[in-house]
Amino acid sequence: MDAMDTSPSPNKSGVVRPRRTSFTRKMSVLGEPGKEGQQVPPGIWAGNSIGVFTSGGDSQGMNAAVRAVVRMGFYLGCKVYFIKEGYQGMVDGGDNIVEATWSSVSGILQMGGTVIGSARCKEFRDRSGRRIAAFNLVERSITNLVVIGGDGSLTGANCFRQEWPELLSELVESGKITAQQKEENKHLNIVGLVGSIDNDFCGTDMTIGTDSALHRIIEAVDAIATTALSHQRAFVLEVMGRHCGYLALVGALATEADWVFIPEWPPEGDWRDTLCKKLTAERSLGQRLNIILVAEGAIDEQGKAITADDVRKILCDELKIDTRVTVLGHVQRGGSPSAYDRILGSRMGAEAVLALMDATPGTPACVISIEGNSTVRVPLMECVERTKEVQANMDKKNFDEAVRLRGKSFQNNLNTYRLLSKLRPPSSHIKLDSHAVQDPKCFPFTDHRAHRNLAIMNIGAPACGMNAAVRSFVRISLTKGFRVLGIHDSFDGLIRNEVYPMTWTEVQGWAGKGGSFLGTKKQWAHDVGVGKIALKFAEFKLDGLMIVGGFEAFHSAYQLAEARESFPSLCIPIVVIPCTISNNIPGSDFSLGADTALNEITDICDRIKQSATGTKRRVFVAETMGGYCGYLATLAGLASGADAAYIYEERFNVMDLKQDVEHLKDKIQNAGVQRGLVLRNEMANENYTTDFINRLFSEEGSPVFTTRMNVLGHMQQGGYPSPFDRNYGTKMAAKGVEWLSEMVEKYTDEKGNVRTGNADTVVLLGMLRRHLTFTPVTELAEETDFDKRIPKEQWWLKLRPLLRILAKHSVVSYEVEAEIKANIDDDDDDEEGEHIL
Repeated sequence: MDAMDTSPSPNKSGVVRPRRTSFTRKMSVLGEPGKEGQQVPPGIWAGNSIGVFTSGGDSQGMNAAVRAVVRMGFYLGCKVYFIKEGYQGMVDGGDNIVEATWSSVSGILQMGGTVIGSARCKEFRDRSGRRIAAFNLVERSITNLVVIGGDGSLTGANCFRQEWPELLSELVESGKITAQQKEENKHLNIVGLVGSIDNDFCGTDMTIGTDSALHRIIEAVDAIATTALSHQRAFVLEVMGRHCGYLALVGALATEADWVFIPEWPPEGDWRDTLCKKLTAERSLGQRLNIILVAEGAIDEQGKAITADDVRKILCDELKIDTRVTVLGHVQRGGSPSAYDRILGSRMGAEAVLALMDATPGTPACVISIEGNSTVRVPLMECVERTKEVQANMDKKNFDEAVRLRGKSFQNNLNTYRLLSKLRPPSSHIKLDSHAVQDPKCFPFTDHRAHRNLAIMNIGAPACGMNAAVRSFVRISLTKGFRVLGIHDSFDGLIRNEVYPMTWTEVQGWAGKGGSFLGTKKQWAHDVGVGKIALKFAEFKLDGLMIVGGFEAFHSAYQLAEARESFPSLCIPIVVIPCTISNNIPGSDFSLGADTALNEITDICDRIKQSATGTKRRVFVAETMGGYCGYLATLAGLASGADAAYIYEERFNVMDLKQDVEHLKDKIQNAGVQRGLVLRNEMANENYTTDFINRLFSEEGSPVFTTRMNVLGHMQQGGYPSPFDRNYGTKMAAKGVEWLSEMVEKYTDEKGNVRTGNADTVVLLGMLRRHLTFTPVTELAEETDFDKRIPKEQWWLKLRPLLRILAKHSVVSYEVEAEIKANIDDDDDDEEGEHIL
């Protein structure tokens, strides 16, 4: 959850860009930026000892954090100790505090839970227990702790740190330690990582485990929906969230749930009657199922608990709907972590060690958080106090303030859900003739926008999230009074007049489906003919257009913008939603569909490695998609624990390949590792093909290991959209419709025609460092390598050194190398700010 609360500032053309704030103010609120991408030489902190432990409830991704702490500690020259069973192990000592080895964290990245255990500890709550814990740490010279847990665990660690000098004095007085030991261990440094599936900690966009828990919820709802549809049932699902409704809220957005109950937003007034009317209206439109999500801490306006059974009883008694209750419970904590949580845990764990290295006796304890695409260090107790303040406001029934304190992320999710939950299908669209495109009688609106046409189309390769964006676009546009036209099969469909009105019920259930129901093709405007496209724009009287797609969508929008002087019908507002698994579009840090593809690749890599469980000493060479963009290969490498990931943006030669072979031979022979994984982006190098690398590794690695090659292919484009892509597509399209609506209002002339005549009204809507930003495509063209179809600067390149450090490459520096064109946030970029998710 975010800490800032600034608002975007529109320029004269209506393009929204983040408002700049002072760097000093941002630092005081958000904390200190981390060291990703900065030079940190190996062995710089030799002689120090670090203890890492997990405490409180477990969450997926904790093991990734533990692994990163161990391996970054080794990189810096430290000893790293596991403190098993959390604070209990710290108090019990003995075999519960053991030195970690490189191989002790091999193979844990894909495991859920925490391999070093977690337990509640009553003894640590007493000073005597903390004194025993201090003794056990001093015995091993551990004066640096990484705490992975919730706010209670982090608060306990801070208390321990504050008492540390007094505890050591008491141990000297009792003869347990010497004065010299006290002097050598006089300061205790603490860094926290928030492991909680509830995402209830203020100060970070996401906590470790939240994304994986959302995956479990979405999987459960998708499975339940099939049986509910068969029997026309309603299902009420209880999800975790005793004090925070994040899981229920985002789960409701991603699954098209009909209603959600959360602690921060109690239902208003006679909610029982409202709920019944809403479900009755949906059933009258032919909807065969209803899904309702209830957070376990849901309450009404008087603070009385609302349970899943309460909701079931209402539906059964009042509506006579066959209703079942499913309590997901600890299923949400289980299973393998998502790709996001593996990467998040790895980045946070590595940054935690660097924060400990930088700590001084006067440095307050900090928490490593994620803000947009960057890791930052925020004061621990400030975040804890703000988190407690949320609950205090809910106890006082000051729910608006509680929502505000949750941060912009929570607010934006809630606002989007409110918008969609209040939408009602306009009566004129219930039985709309699919061919009545231009007959005004089919659209009897009294609203002045009734005759306005907003169109949507997909361009480029299919990617998960396209359908979620289309659904959101259709329903919000209809409610605003626009006629919505769906253009099938990209520009080819436009030329063939495959343009049809889209209705409310037509897009029911689209959010959870992969591919593109509208149809999509990889083509450019120039290929079809800009003149032909302009004629069709005029023929169908388009007043605004949303294009959801990949690089072809962006490039085509740019071509249309450039041709506006010659074709007046192109002078309408156009917004592009980046949607491609390659994540290669300028103007956005993340593209719709990339998260789903990343999860697919990670899952496939897990299966590939598992296939060799009974075969020792094998290295797999796998090829990923992405064109010339190495995003998928790099991030999948981090998520799957790959030994190397070869990409176009980072040049390599045969000597680099030979060095990696030797690295793998060393790991397998001396580090106890039995399997290796190497990823290669499909266009990494025209000469060093995947087959060449496989053959080279096979020849040079013999007889230490054998190799197998896998080309992942179009499996990366398939599957069901991830929670992130469903949510992201829904919110991006909603934001795009708001912008189109404003532009149509602004540029309607006296004759009622929409004519912008302004290049700034062909924009791309992207996520830039936690901001939703509309950027003119003509500006983005200057930041684009059109030949290789990639942006000239890419933020994720700063993660490349971490991938190699975690894979135990002996010669590497924790920095972005000079030849990589990485986007290391400079002061000017850091000053921008409005939060988005």
